[in-house]
Formats: sequence, structure tokens, C-alpha cells
Amino acid sequence: MSESIAMSLQDVGPALPGPALPGSVFLDIEGRHHPENGTLLGFWLYLLSDLMIFACLFAVYGVLGRNYAAGPSGADLFDLKLIAANTAILLVSSITYGFAMIAMQKRSKKGLIRWLIATGILGLGFLAIEIYEFAHLIHLGAGPQRSAFLSSFFALVGTHGLHVLFGVVWLVVLCVQVHRHGLTRANVRRVACLSMFWHFLDVVWIGVFSFVYLMGTLP
Repeated sequence: MSESIAMSLQDVGPALPGPALPGSVFLDIEGRHHPENGTLLGFWLYLLSDLMIFACLFAVYGVLGRNYAAGPSGADLFDLKLIAANTAILLVSSITYGFAMIAMQKRSKKGLIRWLIATGILGLGFLAIEIYEFAHLIHLGAGPQRSAFLSSFFALVGTHGLHVLFGVVWLVVLCVQVHRHGLTRANVRRVACLSMFWHFLDVVWIGVFSFVYLMGTLP
């Protein structure tokens, strides 16, 4: 994955007119330069901080996940068929984003935008099912205030959903930027960063599906 991102960044020409700078560096407004991989390094650090947030939420759910306060449990509330379908939608969105990365490496602007749009549609489908699930639980009286189990559940799953929403917004912005400016070096870097973010959300959701939903239906 890292090698394909690095190749994408090397294959794209300079974003500004004129010859490429020696050493492949970027210049800021004041003329100072920084390494080409500085943005990717910073984004990896962001993902690590996000991972810590989800680790805390998983730990909270692990402690409070069996505190039902005489209320319903996961076995009473979770629709595994619906959640499995939602999981499949998110996993397929990772495949479509992979095709977007392939299109970018082939310098296909239309192909990249088309696959990004497909990924965004799948992301919206995932969010629609999640919103339906939340609304259904609240309608049943199983809102986040009902028990510690439900509070930790809504916090963990809701935080992941907000990240997916942010990813969809980012996809829309990227489509507009690529359409207007083409495959500039900056846009290639942004697509690569969003790729890491989107796959990261898939990995987190696999943990949510396994730890929260599958284990939550056990007696």
C-alpha cells in the first residue's frame, strides 16, 4: 500500500508551472521547503491519534457492555442480518476505493472520479442503515440514556459513523478538486491520505462488528 502511494506521488508532475525542484521538495509561501512525504507522515500520526480514541471507546464498551440496568441486551436488540449487510456495504466501498487508486495511477481523471463517487454512494448507504438502526433502537426505548451498555454502544458506533460521514464529505470535496484541477501532485496526495483514512475505518468497523455485535448476541 505504501509503495503504491509513493509511486503515485512520484509519477505525478509538479502542481505549479515550471521545472521540478531538485530533490523533489515543496515550497511554502515564505520559500521554505519541507520533505515530500511530510504530509503523509503527519496523516499517519493523525490516524494513530484516532486509533487511540477508538481504543478508549472499545475499552469503555468492554467494561460497560454487560451493564444492562435491567434493560434489553444486545441479543434482544441487534439485527445481525441487517448489520452483516451494512458491513458488506462498507467492505465493498474499500474495493471501489482500491479501483479509484488504480485509476489514479493510470492517470485516468474520469475513472478516479467515477470510483470515488461509487465509494461515496456506498458510504451514504452505510450511514443510512446505521441511522435507521439508531432510530429503531430509540423508538423501542433503548436510547443511550437507558443503560451503561447502550451509552457505550451509541458512543462507539456513533463515533465511527461520524468518521464515515466526514469521509463522505471529503470524497465530495476531492471529486470537485480533481474535476477542476486534475491530477496535480497535491490532489494525488489528498486521494492517498483519504485512502488510508477510509481503509482505517473499515478495519475499525470489523472490530465493532466482531466485538460489539457478534459477541453482544452471545448469552
